[in-house]
Amino acid sequence: MKSIHENARQLMRGYCRVCPRCDGKACAGEVPGMGGVGTAAAFKANLTALDNLTFNMRLIHDVTDPDTTASFLGMDLALPVLAAPIGGVSFNMGGKITEQAYIEAIVHGCQAKGILGCTGDGVPDFIHESGFEAIRQAQGRGIPFIKPWEDHELFDKLQKAEQTGAKIVGMDIDAAGLITLRKMGRPVAPKTLDALKEIINSTPMKFILKGVMTPDEAMLAVEAGADAIVVSNHGGRVLDHTPGAARVLPGIVEQVKGKIAILVDGGVRTGGDVLKLVALGADAVMIGRPFSIACVGGLQQGVETYIDTIHGELKQTMVLTGTASMAKATPAILNSQEAPC
Repeated sequence: MKSIHENARQLMRGYCRVCPRCDGKACAGEVPGMGGVGTAAAFKANLTALDNLTFNMRLIHDVTDPDTTASFLGMDLALPVLAAPIGGVSFNMGGKITEQAYIEAIVHGCQAKGILGCTGDGVPDFIHESGFEAIRQAQGRGIPFIKPWEDHELFDKLQKAEQTGAKIVGMDIDAAGLITLRKMGRPVAPKTLDALKEIINSTPMKFILKGVMTPDEAMLAVEAGADAIVVSNHGGRVLDHTPGAARVLPGIVEQVKGKIAILVDGGVRTGGDVLKLVALGADAVMIGRPFSIACVGGLQQGVETYIDTIHGELKQTMVLTGTASMAKATPAILNSQEAPC
């Protein structure tokens, strides 16, 4: 990973510093770019919420080769990780590789390692077009995410997403206030419950609603008919001073666990972070910026190397906490005094 990060540092100069720890401090306010909006408080809160969780170390047990496999909406995963939907290489990552090369490396790298890559949406159109083509090449093993556009564009893209062979589609409703899209003349907007029902019912694909940060909206997602939610503040890129995803996750899990699949993203940097979030009740975890950096720095090899790194960290943490399988990752492995309220 060291050489991959060094190459990414050169290619992303002026857009991302590829810090030793991607924590939002050096890039505050750099949107477009890889930073968090405003003070980057929401970006940093994601990491702080995870850092405030600590493990109960246990070593009197027989766990030596833990089972990291998981299932999400009928898809088998080698580990409970998905590459989050990120696009816009030219204006967020430096443009030294093409959008097509980037998203093909993400989708195919994830496919090779037995997990799922998600594709992004935005302006110009080649962002979603490149993503759709990558998923088509992967025989539908990927999840396209579509922004909450005005109805005609939204429904048109849903149809095109289905034609890729994908079985699951998502909408990142947490992008509803993106300044960059408004400046480009392509505004996105929140959706009412009735509008969500119409959108979800319009497609045979399983539907993920990304950007749920409160228990009441999680219940609304259930009522709308969504198959899954992503607990996410959009990486701290849309609204300053929101809480970290790990902080609000337990309340959402308490409200909707068993009624809808639960993904979470924001600030995940290690395999230990993955285990923390699954222990809190997530079915799987999304990782964003670290995948982008690995991809720019090494394309598909970079993506696969990063997945191997996370996988190794996850297994090690499971051994050191006595966690035999992902199904046995419960709050008991966390120090309750450190758990978020």
